[in-house]
Amino acid sequence: MSNEWIDPKRRELLEWLCDPGRRLGIDRAVAAYTAAKEGALGRLPEMEEMRKEVRKIKEGSISRMDELVRQTVDSIADVKGTPYLARDAAEARRIFCSIVGTGKLVVKSKSLTSEEIHLNSALEDAGNVVYETDLGEFIIQLRKEKPTHIINPSVHVPREDVARTFSKLLGRDVESDIPSLVGVARAFLRDKFCNADVGITGANVVSAKTGTLFIIENEGNARFVSNAPPVHIAITGIEKLVPTLSDAFKVVQTLPPYASGVLISAYVSLVTGPSKTADIEKTIVYGAHGPKELHVVLLDNGRTEMAKDPILREALYCLRCGGCLYECPVYRVVGGSFGDNYFGGIGLVWSAFTGDECAVAVAIDACTKCGRCKEVCPLEIDVPKMVEHLKSNLASRGYVSKKHAEMSENIMRKGNPFGIYERRQ
Repeated sequence: MSNEWIDPKRRELLEWLCDPGRRLGIDRAVAAYTAAKEGALGRLPEMEEMRKEVRKIKEGSISRMDELVRQTVDSIADVKGTPYLARDAAEARRIFCSIVGTGKLVVKSKSLTSEEIHLNSALEDAGNVVYETDLGEFIIQLRKEKPTHIINPSVHVPREDVARTFSKLLGRDVESDIPSLVGVARAFLRDKFCNADVGITGANVVSAKTGTLFIIENEGNARFVSNAPPVHIAITGIEKLVPTLSDAFKVVQTLPPYASGVLISAYVSLVTGPSKTADIEKTIVYGAHGPKELHVVLLDNGRTEMAKDPILREALYCLRCGGCLYECPVYRVVGGSFGDNYFGGIGLVWSAFTGDECAVAVAIDACTKCGRCKEVCPLEIDVPKMVEHLKSNLASRGYVSKKHAEMSENIMRKGNPFGIYERRQ
């Protein structure tokens, strides 16, 4: 295999290594996150038992993922939502474009699953205007960059650069004071929520029994997005389905302290079907003050294949808290280039099934397998074991650099990687 597959990712890695501004942004975030998480977990002694329960819930859910998909589809239809199962990214994009149409104003809340399928570009190519409303996503949309963290997509952008980005947007100087920067985004996006034709969200967890979407956030933008426009479309990976409401609530309790260092997120929205009322003669009418339509796209895109691997299936247990990234010594240096459309050690596994396998094959050599990610993971996912297994799989398919191939040959023939001495018989 030619080594041309290495060059694009190598350039990206070098770009990060040579950019002190990005590392400054991550360094500041690491310090703030670590202190917040330690404070939150110190006040939640029950979390030790809760996270173990959630691990069991995820193990059971992934083992019966196909069954939960069928149950979720039926449950969403029962509450007058419209469910879809997208087998891959291309099918998901077609579904979205058929629902949205053209000439629409679309507002989105944060969804890395939508980034996975490159949704924004598909909707824009169809003639729509799309605004990200999460502050971090809004920043990187303006900067024409990709997210670099699961929870905090613009974590690599220091406040000084955010100020320059907003100054360019508004055509006037904007101070680098963080509260002022938040105020700029609030003012700019306010009317977009009210005038949008379509709102698109993700979902952090879904109850298969009731078809209920749980949307966890702190900013309040997802609540606007899912409530103000007349059409709400949600996209979620099929690994986020759990059997019952009780199971979902346990996930909701576990995620915030590990994701943001808070006891519970500011907003937890439960969406079960489109808005409705029965206030006149107890007759149900759909489309009251909230959306008239709810569409839910359940995305496979490699998840079923991942579940078949006895080692890599553990990646499907991930809650997307992103805490392992802040603890990862490699991520702290090379940021979002450590992975592809998902990040960090576990992101290598996710990207191998849902993104660019070549990019993963290059980035995987950066992982030191130090085990810090497993140590801090609330579900104790064995990321180093998965990375080693994935690396072996990639190597067996020819993803080996020329230099590594030479070293391997030297070890086999001469007993050392440098090819200096002949192996003694």
